[in-house]
Amino acid sequence: MSIFIVLVLLSAFCWAPSPAMRSSTLHLARSHSFSPDAGAPITTWAASLAAQSAADAARIATLVASSGGSTKKGHHRSFVPIAPGRQILSIPNYVARARLGTPPQTLVVAIDPSNDAAWVPCTGCASASSSPPFAPTRSSTYRPVRCGSPQCAQVPNPSCPRGAATSCAFNLTYASSAFEALLGQDTLALENDAVASYTFGCLHVVTGVPPQGLVGFGRGALSFPSQTKDMYGSVFSYCLPSYRSSNFSGTLRLGPIGQPKRIKTTPLLSNPHRPSLYYVNMTGIRVGGKPVPVPASALASFDPASGRGGTIVDAGTMFTRLSAPAYAAVRDAFRRRVRAPAVAPLGGFDTCYNATAVSSVPVTVPSVAFTFEGAVTVTMPEENVVIRSSSGGVACLAMAAAPADGVDAALNVVASVQQQNHRVLFDVANGRVGFARELCTA
Repeated sequence: MSIFIVLVLLSAFCWAPSPAMRSSTLHLARSHSFSPDAGAPITTWAASLAAQSAADAARIATLVASSGGSTKKGHHRSFVPIAPGRQILSIPNYVARARLGTPPQTLVVAIDPSNDAAWVPCTGCASASSSPPFAPTRSSTYRPVRCGSPQCAQVPNPSCPRGAATSCAFNLTYASSAFEALLGQDTLALENDAVASYTFGCLHVVTGVPPQGLVGFGRGALSFPSQTKDMYGSVFSYCLPSYRSSNFSGTLRLGPIGQPKRIKTTPLLSNPHRPSLYYVNMTGIRVGGKPVPVPASALASFDPASGRGGTIVDAGTMFTRLSAPAYAAVRDAFRRRVRAPAVAPLGGFDTCYNATAVSSVPVTVPSVAFTFEGAVTVTMPEENVVIRSSSGGVACLAMAAAPADGVDAALNVVASVQQQNHRVLFDVANGRVGFARELCTA
């Protein structure tokens, strides 16, 4: 009888998007374009750089616009293999394997630390996906979430088109896709531990680019750290392998047990205007070991009144974005230290070199270091500083300036290329973010 009810609900949910639903769409930032291919011909590589740079800019703009069963708490741990999504789903996100439902159905999901909600493409409606969809009717533990429930009030733009006694519906946009979804609950496992009654969106009406499943690791009520706080204590970390890799050699560590003991941490800040994002206080930048004269205002914390500015750590944006004054200072210091013929800008990257022009004198790339409150310094070697084209012989500084004006002009984003082969710890319970060098590319 319960399976019949679910079938009826799912079939009834496949409606055409109404104007009212479209107008309330939440803009969540996630680029869906492909990542740069450093081995591609130079014209293709330049086009992909431009596409990813534009996608990063769009992601940051919408990030700013939209942020709005265990025995002992935190005594579980789980090590989840993660891989770059570039080879698997043609997306810049890092991905993990998940099991959803009873019996479990295996899905590949993006991991997004700047988003709260979770969603998966589901069978039954127009929800084409690059990975197999989830079939709620095949799960004995799937339950729809009703209108009026606390979870329904926590999703973006909830609606009850069939009345208060029906399933909670919501809609949102993500990158190039617009979704309409039913809110449901089922058993979710990313690796060892199964989380009962995990709340997520079951996508049924999709326009634009077909979506992948996604699990949000932000700081809101429906994020994975919040829904599993009694199991993992609101603590997680990751090591991101190189975006060129196709292996699940990175790890997402869940829970305080198994986190690195020797890791330098900086305070985690909370921006009331964008509570889902992970803010830290950047205090300085070095290039080649020497301090860069960055204006203090360019690295200032967010404005408490407006929420603008500050620095966030985000694994969904691919290339670090610095406010215009900070980027100009870093770029100029970088240029003074690189002895190689400059070439024309590529995409959104304005500092590029011919890496093969003088074969007897290889291009020497200076290190770049970010310093955070608490005397925490993250020194990035060449692989985190430049992106290279092996076929074209071009190397570009893998950073860009934020827009000159607008709400995100003063926002600094420490992005995934700069985090590669580092263990990044998010200890929400103790209000800290940590960084430690760790090689996880295979």
